[in-house]
Amino acid sequence: MIILIQGKQGSGKGTQAKMLVEKYGLYFFSTGDLSRKLAKEDPRIDELINVKGQLIPTEEMTVHVSKFLDEKFKGKPKDMLFDGYPRFVEQYKHLSKWLKDRGTKIDAVVMLEISDNEAIKRLSNRRLDPKTGKIYNFHTAPKPGPEVDVKALVQRKDDMPSVIKGRLQEYEKNTLPMIQLIKEEGNLVEVDGERPIDVIHKDIVNRIEKKLQNRQ
Repeated sequence: MIILIQGKQGSGKGTQAKMLVEKYGLYFFSTGDLSRKLAKEDPRIDELINVKGQLIPTEEMTVHVSKFLDEKFKGKPKDMLFDGYPRFVEQYKHLSKWLKDRGTKIDAVVMLEISDNEAIKRLSNRRLDPKTGKIYNFHTAPKPGPEVDVKALVQRKDDMPSVIKGRLQEYEKNTLPMIQLIKEEGNLVEVDGERPIDVIHKDIVNRIEKKLQNRQ
C-alpha cells in the first residue's frame, strides 16, 4: 500500500501519518527528514536550509528523493507513506511515473481539510522548548504538562501569524493545483481535519479501506 498525505501547514498531517504508519506497518517518508540528512552531508544544503531558511529547489529535491528511494527499496517500493511530498504538479507526475516504472502505484491520497484561520490558530500556538527540542501547542496537542517551564518556551519565526499567512499563500499557489489534478484522477480522499484526532483517524482508515475494496 502506498499512501500520500497532504494538507495545509497545521492540518495535522504528521500526527495522522504516524497513526497510519503504525496501523499498516508502512515505511514513513518525509522530505523534512531527508532534508536534514542531506544538510548534514552537504555544506551547501546546510547553508541553504539552516542559514538562509530556504527550501531545496524543487527539481533538485525530486532528484534527491528518487535517489534515496532507489537505494532504500532496491527498485521495488512498497508499503510506504509520503508525508507532505510531493508538493508540486511536476513532482507528483514524476513520482507517479517512478512508481509505475517499478510496477506499483499510489493507492490513495489523503487530504486533510482545515480553514486558513484554523491553520493560523494551530501554528501560532506552537512553542519550542530550546533545551529538549520538543514542540508543544497551547491550542491542540501535545500541551505542555506541569513539568514544563512554560516561560522558557519560545515561538519559532515560521510560526508567527504574518509568516504563516505567507506560507499558506505559497501552499495555495504551488500545491492546490496538484490536489486538483489528483481529484480529477479520482484518487483523492478528502477528510475534515478540524475534528478530534481519533475521529479523523477512523474516518481515514474507513475511507481508504472502502476505496481499496472497490478496486477489487
